[in-house]
Amino acid sequence: MPSTFIPGLPSTRVRLHRHTTALCLFVALAAAGLPSWAAAAALPSTNVAWIPAAADADIEHCFAQAKAENKPVLLYWGATWCPPCNQLKSTLFNRQDFAAQSRSFVAVHLDGDRLGAQKLGARFKVIGYPTVILFTPDGAEITRLPGDVDAPKLMALLQAGLAGGRPVREILAGARAGKALSVNEWRLLAFYSWETDEAQLVAKEEQAALLQELAMKSAAADQETSTRLWLKALAASKDGKGVTPDAALRERVRIVLTDAVLAREQMDVLTGSAAEIVRALRAAGGPGQATLAAEFDLALSRLQADTTLSRGDRVSALSARIDLARLGEKKDAARAKLPAPLLREARALAALMDREISDGYERQAVITNAANMLAQAGLWAESDRLLKTNLAKSHSPYYLMSQLAGNARKQGRNDEALRWYRRAFAGSEGPATRLQWGASYLSALVDLAPQDAPRIEDTAAKLFAEAANDKSAFYERSARSLRKVVDKLARWNGKGEHDAAMRRLQGRLGGACAKLETGDPQCATCESLLKDTLKKT
Repeated sequence: MPSTFIPGLPSTRVRLHRHTTALCLFVALAAAGLPSWAAAAALPSTNVAWIPAAADADIEHCFAQAKAENKPVLLYWGATWCPPCNQLKSTLFNRQDFAAQSRSFVAVHLDGDRLGAQKLGARFKVIGYPTVILFTPDGAEITRLPGDVDAPKLMALLQAGLAGGRPVREILAGARAGKALSVNEWRLLAFYSWETDEAQLVAKEEQAALLQELAMKSAAADQETSTRLWLKALAASKDGKGVTPDAALRERVRIVLTDAVLAREQMDVLTGSAAEIVRALRAAGGPGQATLAAEFDLALSRLQADTTLSRGDRVSALSARIDLARLGEKKDAARAKLPAPLLREARALAALMDREISDGYERQAVITNAANMLAQAGLWAESDRLLKTNLAKSHSPYYLMSQLAGNARKQGRNDEALRWYRRAFAGSEGPATRLQWGASYLSALVDLAPQDAPRIEDTAAKLFAEAANDKSAFYERSARSLRKVVDKLARWNGKGEHDAAMRRLQGRLGGACAKLETGDPQCATCESLLKDTLKKT
């Protein structure tokens, strides 16, 4: 599920006890007159005593406290603008049972836009927002929790992780060695956040094969778990690599799709990977694909209508139906050929969400998802209208502006796209976010207005200047944003026609490299980028 945002913090009272430092830091940030993103990043929710972290010393303090209290550590890595992060805020972090459970662990908030946070991201191997990790008191990783399952199930998984305490790496090793596992241990493997694993347990390209192996080995212990692992294995199978389906596996999936209870149990996989699973089970244009897609559509229709699911999950179910309806089309085609009833459902559901939602976090999460759904259906005017009417309701309107830019670009309205990209970058907040949004703007400039050399150089210069003021700009997400900038500039200067501008920009980037301390691991990254500024393509 994509996201959620908030014009103001929830009205829930802050619980003052063991971690009063969290509130103190929040107040100090506001009192210091720091940018709004700095204060907003302080707490993911106000009913849990989160400890904000931005440096190694903060983390060491958290684990020292965990050892002293003999409590695990729950680390949440996210960003203010991130849609699925805000979905967690609106469906999990605000729950009273989560707040009560938080007394049994040390809650740590690592916001990707705090100065220094990207270095900690490298330390914990967290990249995608959100990532939620449970650690033992001495720092061993127990498990990574999936952010896309519904909140009650996520609570159950959290409780299982807290009760077991055995790292998922050990559980996985035992499973592969043929050792007996408890049902809870199999469930921790099945519900592990493979999407945010970042090669901690397995390389990405080997994930489908591992999930298939676990699916076969778990069958005797728990059928629901085995089914989930098979579905995850199918979802991870791409371009003919991964699971080779047989009649028994196709029948297993068919049973899930036709049973409302079973489909509800596997909701997150079905809504998140419907098209991938259909492609893995039935070749394009081959016999049976249309039948399977129709069975999937019925299952997704039931989920879309299920009011026990979050609004975001219901929108995701309809998005998956649109994906299925477009199976035979080119992925990036601007115009979709969809049945009229499906288009009516897309319009109606988006309008319903816009009317019903009152919570700021939920609104930002669901509206951005609904706008994507409308665009995916080829309803560009409706998507634009929904985004524009919600700009003033969002605490991170630059996220919606970037969607408007993408909409305009896909329809060939390049000048309009550039205006939205420029506004999105200008309004973006936080060091890592500004580099990311700035890289997108520069990339669009090079693609859509390569003749505008002054604006391209000025944008790149701003980004390098901002990188020089961020002590972790050459780690993780920020480093990837800068790599995107340098690679795009190299293509822009492919024939050497902008050598003079590139030399000036190389000097700017060199200034950022010069500010790094000798021996800093970022030096190698910065030097590599510096070298590539004059590389020809």
